[in-house]
Amino acid sequence: MKRSPITFKVGTRPSNLAVAQARVALDQIELQIEPHRFEIHSISTTGDRDRSTDLRQSPANFFTHEIDDALLDGTIDCALHSAKDLPAPLSSEIDWFWLPQREEPRDTLVLRASQTLEDLPSNAVFGISSDRRAVYATEHFPHAIQRPIRGNIEERLEQLDQGDFDVIIMAAAALNRLQLHTRIHQFISLEELPVPEGQGYLAITFRKGDARFQTLRTLYTPAVTIAGAGVGHRDLCTVATLRALQRCDLCLYDSLMDQRLLDHLPPHAEAIDVGKRCGAHTKEQYEITQLLCEYARRSRRIVRLKGGDPGIFGRLAEETEALEALALPYHVIPGISALQAATTSTGMLLTRRDLSRGFVAITPRAAAGKIAPCNTAHKATLPTLYYMAIKAMEPITAELLSDGMDPNTPVAVVYNAGARDQEIIRTTLSNLPQHGRESCTNKPGLILIGENSTYQYSQTHGALEGKRILLTCSEALQQRATELVRDYGGVPISFPLIQLIPRIGCPIDNAQTDWVVISSPSSARAYLEIIKAQCIDHRSIPRIMACGRGTAAVFAEHGIHVDAQPEKNFSAQALAQLASQILKPHDHVLRLRSDKAGTALAEALRQTGADITDTVIYDNHPIHHPALPSADILFFASASGVETFISHWGTEPLKTSSCIVIGNPTAEALCKHDCKPDLIAHEATVQGVIETLASHHVSLRLEFPPS
Repeated sequence: MKRSPITFKVGTRPSNLAVAQARVALDQIELQIEPHRFEIHSISTTGDRDRSTDLRQSPANFFTHEIDDALLDGTIDCALHSAKDLPAPLSSEIDWFWLPQREEPRDTLVLRASQTLEDLPSNAVFGISSDRRAVYATEHFPHAIQRPIRGNIEERLEQLDQGDFDVIIMAAAALNRLQLHTRIHQFISLEELPVPEGQGYLAITFRKGDARFQTLRTLYTPAVTIAGAGVGHRDLCTVATLRALQRCDLCLYDSLMDQRLLDHLPPHAEAIDVGKRCGAHTKEQYEITQLLCEYARRSRRIVRLKGGDPGIFGRLAEETEALEALALPYHVIPGISALQAATTSTGMLLTRRDLSRGFVAITPRAAAGKIAPCNTAHKATLPTLYYMAIKAMEPITAELLSDGMDPNTPVAVVYNAGARDQEIIRTTLSNLPQHGRESCTNKPGLILIGENSTYQYSQTHGALEGKRILLTCSEALQQRATELVRDYGGVPISFPLIQLIPRIGCPIDNAQTDWVVISSPSSARAYLEIIKAQCIDHRSIPRIMACGRGTAAVFAEHGIHVDAQPEKNFSAQALAQLASQILKPHDHVLRLRSDKAGTALAEALRQTGADITDTVIYDNHPIHHPALPSADILFFASASGVETFISHWGTEPLKTSSCIVIGNPTAEALCKHDCKPDLIAHEATVQGVIETLASHHVSLRLEFPPS
C-alpha cells in the first residue's frame, strides 16, 4: 500500500532549550509513526520578550499565550512545551498529553567554575525564579541575598559567570538537554526541594477534538483500568484487579473497600482517596472524573478502584463517559458486590428452587441525595435480566407483549459472558423469537431487556481500537502480552499453542562452566526451574550471556544479573556476534535451548574456539484447542507456534486476519507455507511486538483519520 506522509507543524518557544528538547522528542515519535514528520515553528512568547518581570509575579500563560493563539487559529497543528510551563487550567478549546519519558526531575545548585559552596560568602547572591526555590534558599542559606533572575539557560549562566550572582538554582533537566550537565555542582534532593509534577516531562497540546492527535496520544496514554475491589475483605478481590494494582502508577480508591488492597501497589505508586460516604465526600463526582482524565493524560497507568462491583450503583457511567469525551482508552474489571456478599455468603440466597426465581436490586437514592420512589410502577421500568432462557425466547416475548411491553423495547443477548468468545447480539423484543429460531445455539447466555441494553463501552479510543489480538505465545508470556494489549486499547485473546515443559532432571554443571548462553526468556525460566528443583545455589551460577532485555528481565526477577547481552537487534545472530568478541578459546560454555531451537547457535559459538556443551532443557508440546476464536490480528512468538497453528487450522485464517511475528525465524516459518507476516516486531520481545503493532495502527490512522 502506497503511503502518503503527513508533515505536522509544531509550535515551540525560540530558545535553544525549547528547540533542542522538541527535536529530540519529535525524532523519537517519528520513528514510531513512520513515514510522518514534524516541522518545528519557533514562536516568541511574552515570557521570551519580557526579561524584567519577576517570574513569581508573571501570569500563568506567560510562556504559552502566543503559542496557544497560533494553535487555535490553525497556524500550527500542535505545540510542544515543558509540562511544568502549561497553565492550569488550559483553554477549554485545547487538549493535551504528556510524553512518558522523563528527564532528571531534581533541581540543582550551579556555581561558577572551580568554586565550591565553602568558597561562598555568607551573604552570597542567589538567583531565584520561583517561590519554592526561594523557600529552599531561605531554609538552607538563611544569610544569602535573593534576587530574581531572568533569561534563557545560557543567559542565566552568563549572568552567573559575570558575577551578577554567586549561585543559581536550575532544573537538571534543562542542563542535561542542552548538554550542560558539567555545570551542575550539586543535585538538590526532592525531599529538600520538591519540584512541580511536570518537571522533566514534555507536553503536547492540540486543538480539542483533533482526531489526529487524539490518535497519537493513544501511544502514550495506557488505558485506564476501572476495577471492582470486592466488598468487605480483600480476599473477595479478583485476581485481575490485584494484577492491575500491582503494575499501576496511580490508584484513585473508594472508601467502601478493604484498605489493605493498597498494599499491593508498587513502591513508586501514588494512592489518592476519592471516597464518598453519606454526608462526607472526600471528592465530589465531578472532581473524581476530572482527576481521572487529568492523570490519564499525564501518561500514568491508572487504576480507579471502586468498592464492590463498579457497575452496580458505582457512578461508573459518569467516569467512562468523561474518558470517552476525550477519546481516552479504558477497560473495566467487574467485582464482587455487597449483593453477593450479603446473600450468597450468609445463606439468604436470592434464588432458591420453588421459592424465588429472581430478585430486584434498587436504591431509594436519586441525584443530589434526594429520595426517589421504589413503588410497583417504578419497578416495572427497570431492566430485566433472564438467566438460562436462551431456549425460551418465544414464550418470554409472548408474555412480555401480553403484559403491554412495547414491541420495540431494546434487547441484548449475551453469549459466553466474560469468556474469550463472548458475543453480544442486539435486537428488539418483537424480533427476539426470530433470533431464537435462526441463531440460537447451545452456548450459555443471558437476555437483557430494556433501554440499558443499548449502551456499551467504547473500544475504539486506544491505539489498537478494540481489535481482537490472538496471543498464541506460551503461557509464560501470556500475562505480559495481555497487559500490553489492554494498555493500548486492544482485546487480548489468550490462546497459547505451545506448552513448555522443563527437563527437571537435566544435568546442570555450573561448577565446570565459565559461561551460560541463553537465547530466549523461556530458556531462562526453564533454567531457573531446573536449578530450583535440583536445589542448586544461585551463587554457583556462572556468567550469563543473554540475547536481550526480555531474557535479562527473567533473571532480574530473581535478583540475578546478566553479564553480557547485545545492545540492539536481540536475536541469536546478534548473540553469536557478541560471543565472538567475548568468549576465549577453551572457555567452557553451556548453551541452553529448547528441543525445537536447533544447533545453529552452538555451531556459531564453536567458531570462537570455546568448548560448547549444547543442552536441551525444555520441550515444546502442542496445546490442542477445540475451536479457533475470531480475531483481527494473530501474534506468533515462535516457529513452533506457527507450525502448531497451521497443523490445526491450515493457512486460511492467515488470509483473513493480519499477522505479526516476534522475529525473523518466526517469519521464515510462515514463509515456508507461502504466508507472509504483515509486521515483524522492531525488537524480538513481547513488548516490541505490541509496540510495533500499536505504532503501525496509529501511523495508518494519522493518514486516514476517522471522519
